Amino acid sequence: MDKKVINFFAHSVVSVIIVCIAVFVCLTIFMGSKTEESIQEVSNTYMAEVNQQIQQKFRAIIGLRLEQLEGIVKRTPPEGMEYGEELLEELKLSAEIRNFIYLGFMAEDGTVEAVYGENIKVFEMEDALASLKTDGNLVTQGQAEDERKVLILGKEVTYPMAEGKNSIALLAGVDMEYLNQNLFLDENDAVVYSHIIDKKGNFIIRNADAYRGNYFDRIVDRFEKLNGKDADQYAGELFSAMEKREIYSTVISIDGEQKRLYCSPLAENSSWYLISAMPNSILRYSISRLDRLRTFIMVGSAAIILCTMCIIFILYYRISQRQMADLNQAREEAVHANKAKSEFLSSMSHDIRTPMNAIIGMTEIAQRNLQDSARVEDCLRKVHLSSKHLLGLINDVLDMSKIESGKMVLNMIPMSLRGAMDDIVNIMQPQVKEKNQYFDIFIKPILSEDVYCDAVRLNQVLLNLLSNAVKFTPENGRIDIHMMQEPSSLGEEYVCTHITVVDTGIGMSEEFQKKIFDTFSREETDQVRQIIGTGLGMAITKSIVTLMGGTIQVESEHGKGTSFHVALDLKKATIHEEDMKLPEWNILVVDDNELLCCSAVANLEELGAHADYTLDGKKAIEMIEERHNRNDDYHFVLIDWKMPNMDGMETIREIRNRVGSDIPVFLISAYDWNDIEDEANETSIEGFISKPLFKSTLYERLKQYTEGYTKEAEEKEAE
Repeated sequence: MDKKVINFFAHSVVSVIIVCIAVFVCLTIFMGSKTEESIQEVSNTYMAEVNQQIQQKFRAIIGLRLEQLEGIVKRTPPEGMEYGEELLEELKLSAEIRNFIYLGFMAEDGTVEAVYGENIKVFEMEDALASLKTDGNLVTQGQAEDERKVLILGKEVTYPMAEGKNSIALLAGVDMEYLNQNLFLDENDAVVYSHIIDKKGNFIIRNADAYRGNYFDRIVDRFEKLNGKDADQYAGELFSAMEKREIYSTVISIDGEQKRLYCSPLAENSSWYLISAMPNSILRYSISRLDRLRTFIMVGSAAIILCTMCIIFILYYRISQRQMADLNQAREEAVHANKAKSEFLSSMSHDIRTPMNAIIGMTEIAQRNLQDSARVEDCLRKVHLSSKHLLGLINDVLDMSKIESGKMVLNMIPMSLRGAMDDIVNIMQPQVKEKNQYFDIFIKPILSEDVYCDAVRLNQVLLNLLSNAVKFTPENGRIDIHMMQEPSSLGEEYVCTHITVVDTGIGMSEEFQKKIFDTFSREETDQVRQIIGTGLGMAITKSIVTLMGGTIQVESEHGKGTSFHVALDLKKATIHEEDMKLPEWNILVVDDNELLCCSAVANLEELGAHADYTLDGKKAIEMIEERHNRNDDYHFVLIDWKMPNMDGMETIREIRNRVGSDIPVFLISAYDWNDIEDEANETSIEGFISKPLFKSTLYERLKQYTEGYTKEAEEKEAE
């Protein structure tokens, strides 16, 4: 891929990651500030609700007690009453019934006369008198002689007092602890604790840990510096809010623990204030936990998004790389195709020019030597060979054209595999002989020799494979064909035919094996360049095999040879194998290749004969001599022409020397009979059998002896 594109992808990914991180950080900071605001709002709402509930309880308690005090007044109305023992006793009884700990008269000058209970000192008398004049009720605090704090309630009423005075209010006292118990929860169970103070900071009701007498002194003594504020600043802010009768809320630090402080007036006409405190960590913990969960979700979501984007970038990058690679490959293939076509045209021009020059040259020579019949015949023969070569080149081009245009059609007719292999042997023998190569054919179990196939195209496939094997196999190399059949997956009417062409040639690289079936494809090595070829043969072979519904595979290694394996599912043709039967002859097969021996023995036994085999000429002589001495000679001996140590001719001569010429011996070979005819005539052999040794080949060569064998058997039975 282009370096600029790679840099663009890299910068894009980094930029996206940076933007995502920046956005996440900003969101985290923003949400953190909103979380603090939420904590403050929730805390204030909660504390306001707590204070409101306490205020409602306070008003209910005060209202109840004032009603009880009013009940005393109604029970003992002041009209017509005279100051005396009777009045005092009646008022005392009413106070006891209503659980007041004190009852007394208050004069206009502020003096107090006790009717019931201990004498009580009334605090904030001026405020009490002002409240009495406002709504006829009085709520203040006082202190008994035993220093107990007392909640003092007053009702505007005129009773006669001692010394001829008249009261302006009837006062009743309740132990302040009663108010504390009814307003607040048990301090051990409560999360929120509260105090009631007056506007000077003096405690009306205080929590157990409030050991100071004044709340402002408590602030100075216990509050720690927090958010840039010291204790004096907190005290000043609280005092200012109380003066203005405003609600005051803040976060304070006491003994290292942060607490939420909330102050509000206790009642509308009261100079008392309710201060509540709650550990700031309670709501903060819950909200912070939710905030952490939200942050975790945000981080997880951001990570998932980033990972997804990275995966998308990576996939897109890979797709782009693949596309660029495909484009490069397509460009290279186009360049290679153009180059291959140019080379093909150049090669074809050269290949066509060669036989054309030969044809023209031989024609001119023949015309100048019309009287010399031998010379003319030689020229015509060479013209014929050159014409065949030229026709083969033209056919390759036409076949490739048909394949590429989809116009190639198969002519599926009954054919004999034996005949096809015989033709291949005859065609290939001159080429193999010219390079002094070893050539053999191995026939394994054949289920049906006759099949439906396009004989011309099958012949073309085999010739292409064998021609390449001959071309790319050096002198004295080996070329073998293996043929076998097995049941087809298409059903009983079909047979799967395997044909393998193996050579010990120069082989090919693993990379070239992947494109060997491409058109105009030739491996760029010095050895290959020296060999003439168009690069079309294997492409045509592959196309024909595919058109037949078969497969072709190649295995090769440099310097060790090549193997092509073709598999075709062919329909069986009508055959009459039941007619091919031989007598129960004893036959010996001699060949240095065990596969060929096993195949020949199997075919002979299917024909009804008994067969043995050996891989060595000397061993064959011993086996023949042993049976001869037992008067149980082999009826026929089949011996391969070319064998190591002792070849076929030498073996036959030794057999004749030891047991005579009574045993018919056949010479078997994949080579042409003309190559060995002169040498064979010097030895008394029965005949020649050409490989491959199909069952029908063996039957047709030996069936001529069945009639004589039958007559001889009848004569022996008559004796």
